[in-house]
Amino acid sequence: MADKDKEQLQAGAQPTAPGEATPAGGEAPQPDADEKLAEAIRESAREDDPKPSPTLTLRKILGGDILNAQLVRSQIWLVVLIVLFTIVYVAFRYQCQQDMIAIDKLETELKDAKYKALSSSSALTERCRESHILEMLKNNADSLLHPAEQPPYIINVPEEEQ
Repeated sequence: MADKDKEQLQAGAQPTAPGEATPAGGEAPQPDADEKLAEAIRESAREDDPKPSPTLTLRKILGGDILNAQLVRSQIWLVVLIVLFTIVYVAFRYQCQQDMIAIDKLETELKDAKYKALSSSSALTERCRESHILEMLKNNADSLLHPAEQPPYIINVPEEEQ
């Protein structure tokens, strides 16, 4: 039947509605049939939304029928704004987590540096003790340095007034 319709269209004949017989001799269909065909075309070419059914089913939601509703079309900018805020929220949270990881790493490095400084300071204090220095001088026999046998003198110098 589809081949027959194509041949009629190529020959310049007007298509007929389904279930309608073509008059013999290639005559034009009856005016009643034209009106039915025009009405069917008008019905299918409507731009407004069909009336939504009162029941909302999972099949309609997953099938996308809910997105054709006038309510969703009128609120599209709200949906776009919510999506934008969600993206910004996720991006800021990710950046915050990265900063927290960097802070933790730097705090660990700071602790390690403090411990190194403390151990270096204690080692230096130990080496600079008088008892340790005297022990080193005793062990090094060729050294000209030796501990003083007399206590140091205090010399008072009077200040000259001008």
